[in-house]
Amino acid sequence: MYPPTHSIHALFDQLGLDSSEQGINEFISKHGPLAANIKLHQADFWNSSQGAFLQQMTNEDADWAEIVDELDAMLR
Repeated sequence: MYPPTHSIHALFDQLGLDSSEQGINEFISKHGPLAANIKLHQADFWNSSQGAFLQQMTNEDADWAEIVDELDAMLR
């Protein structure tokens, strides 16, 4: 298995969020835990472009998919 192409910090940058360690931890604390019946891209804290990006990366199993899954797990 290959290491992820992108890091959690790069994902936060891509989403236009604070990608510092503190910024990521604060985001997770503020928005988690996410209810099990809500898909990550459907969470109400994303704007429409962020949600669309997350959905597209997961649906296409793109190189971002693994790190998007990691973010999903962090929010659960």
